[in-house]
Amino acid sequence: MTAIGQSMTIVLASGSRTRAELLRGAGLTVEIDPANVDEDAVKESLRAEGASAAQVAEALSDLKALKVSRRYPGALVIGADQTLDCNGVWFDKPPDLDHLRAHLEALGGHRHSLFAGVSVMRDGQRLWGLVEPAHMTMRNLSADFITRYIEAVGEDGLGSVGGYRLEGLGAQLFSRVEGDYFTVLGLPLLPLLGFLRQHGAITS
Repeated sequence: MTAIGQSMTIVLASGSRTRAELLRGAGLTVEIDPANVDEDAVKESLRAEGASAAQVAEALSDLKALKVSRRYPGALVIGADQTLDCNGVWFDKPPDLDHLRAHLEALGGHRHSLFAGVSVMRDGQRLWGLVEPAHMTMRNLSADFITRYIEAVGEDGLGSVGGYRLEGLGAQLFSRVEGDYFTVLGLPLLPLLGFLRQHGAITS
C-alpha cells in the first residue's frame, strides 16, 4: 500500500504543480514523471486536420499517459492537458510577461472555454479518459488593473493557458465562471477519483 486506501502505484505524467497538489490534497501518493512531449507540434498537426480544442486536450492527455506508462509496468499513469478556445482563437501558456499582458488584453470582456482532458493508462493500454469543459467570462480589464495583476503574479502567470489562475487574485479577472472548479484548474478531479475507486486503486 502506498497510502491510506491506495492499492496501486499512481504516476502523474505531468510537471504541473497544481495537478500534483490536487491529487496529493485528495490523499493520494503520486509519483511525478513529466512526459515532455512536443505539445506545440501536436497541436499544429491536429488543428491542421480539423481537430477541436477539446479533441486536442484529449489527444495530448492520451499521448502523455502512453509515453510514461511504458516506463512503469503495472502502474496507473495519469495524463492531463488543458486547452483554451476564445471565439476560435487558441491560447497557450504565455512565454513571457509581454505575452501575458497580450493574452489578458485579448481575453478581457469575452467568454472563453477551457477544456481539461485526463487519461489513465496501464502498460500502454488506455483504461479511461474524459474531457470536461468550463466556460469563463472575463470582465473588461483596465490597463492599470492588468499592470497591477502582472506585477502581483509575476512569472507564476506563465504556468497556465491564458496566463491566469482562478485561485487568489485571479478571481478578480472574472465576472462569471461556469463549470467545475477542479476542471478550471486543469484536472477533472472528481470523475478521476470516481474511476480510481471503481478500478480498485483507492478505497471506495
